[in-house]
Amino acid sequence: MSHAISGAPPVAPARARRKKKTHVLDNGWGRSAIQVAALVLFLWVWQLGADIGWVSSFMVGSPAEIYKALARGMASGDLLRDSGYTLMESILGFVIGTLVGSVLGLALWYSPFIARLTEPFIIAVNSIPKIAFGPIVILWFGTGLVSKVALAVSLTAIVALIAAYQAAKDADVDFQTLLVTLGAEKHDVFFKVIVPSSLPAMISTFRINIGFGLVGAVVGEFISSEHGLGHMIFTASGLYDLNTVWAGLFTLMVIGFGLYFVIDYIERKLLPWKDDVHHASLNV
Repeated sequence: MSHAISGAPPVAPARARRKKKTHVLDNGWGRSAIQVAALVLFLWVWQLGADIGWVSSFMVGSPAEIYKALARGMASGDLLRDSGYTLMESILGFVIGTLVGSVLGLALWYSPFIARLTEPFIIAVNSIPKIAFGPIVILWFGTGLVSKVALAVSLTAIVALIAAYQAAKDADVDFQTLLVTLGAEKHDVFFKVIVPSSLPAMISTFRINIGFGLVGAVVGEFISSEHGLGHMIFTASGLYDLNTVWAGLFTLMVIGFGLYFVIDYIERKLLPWKDDVHHASLNV
């Protein structure tokens, strides 16, 4: 009241007056510059250590020799061919496993009895290291593309199933009750409440599943294959060619980064509001 009488402007609340302080490099370009600088420094130290004998080039390789191995693979076309096989197997395993797992997880919402009945088996299967399925999958499906995709599916499907089922269970019960009170059938509740509310959690698992798809494909190539980065790494390790092993691993890292950013782009397009909420929370 005294402010109104004196004509002085009211004092803004402390929260409104406080401005968020950000570091000068706390932006996309700044973070990228720091990351690239850290990578260059790491490779320089590694190469220096190999040159002056701090580390054994035979045991740990060296960036210069790894670059030569990458250049040889690119020149011969073997690296592109093997990368293409692994990428195709990973994407197929990811897509098939995620779709199958998500559909089954959402379908369990329809019958709580079946969900409770199958839950111990789902937990039991999830507790088994999926790599242990490798020899069985190779025996069933052979050494070709199908076995690698099947192994990738075995890793991705169970993760998608659990995520979809948990998201369906956590859907807003009050909203479901309201729709039933208004005369909605069970399938109406499923498509108007369960599926839309489960989508964010299901899409978030894409980031995890794309990595599992890549792991499944590479493990299958380790066990039995004639192509792929896993085959390349396994063969080079048997010949004690550590630089080629590192070349294969770095190529896998690049593929993993690329797939991750594709999934991130899809998530931002399908769920744009999540990014807005995140930025709003950072500015509080």
